[in-house]
Amino acid sequence: MQINADFLERAAVHAAKLDWTPSPMPGVDRRMLDRIGDEVARATSLVRYAPGSAFSAHIHGGGEEFLVLDGVFQDEHGDFPAGSYVRNPPTSSHTPASGPGCVIFVKLHQFAPGDRKHVRIDANAATTVTVASRPGVMIVPLYADAREDVRVERWASGAEVVLKPDGGFEALVLEGSFTECGEQFEKHSWLRLPKGKALIATAGPGGAKLWIKTGHLKVTPTGPVNASARS
Repeated sequence: MQINADFLERAAVHAAKLDWTPSPMPGVDRRMLDRIGDEVARATSLVRYAPGSAFSAHIHGGGEEFLVLDGVFQDEHGDFPAGSYVRNPPTSSHTPASGPGCVIFVKLHQFAPGDRKHVRIDANAATTVTVASRPGVMIVPLYADAREDVRVERWASGAEVVLKPDGGFEALVLEGSFTECGEQFEKHSWLRLPKGKALIATAGPGGAKLWIKTGHLKVTPTGPVNASARS
């Protein structure tokens, strides 16, 4: 399966307008944003757990990164309410579930093979910083290394946002809205720009809150080599 698999092109998905697609596990559904592979895939998705549902135990062959959007995600490592940002590196494992139900934004098989760093952050409680060179923008840093930079950004109402990242750009709207290339992005809309492409956007009248990743598309992605995790 290939969905938005040309990483040299702009890709946009308004996920709130998509139907939920059942996964192999009862009560766990998906909205796929990009994907290379079938049940084991390099994938970016929204995943919904119905109350009381669970996914089978698995090892993260290529790593798993997720942000809890709604409800409470649970595994043997704890309870992760909305706003929790988690990175489970290659070779890690867990048995995901949700008693009350949840929706997560998840990326699979996108880590460096040697990455072994676990990250668990409550983005709601993390420190917000301002950047003098970016008026109207506030940032909550989540993770950064030589390969990528991950953060939550808040854009003030009407802010003109220009970014020229080295190595691609990806964003999911968490709240509010923005426009880019004449297209409006609202809650759970997703945008990916290839390396060499600048972001030129305008925040909506209520501003915008976004999960953002930059730098991760310096090397054109391929499908998973080490296949274990499913979602």
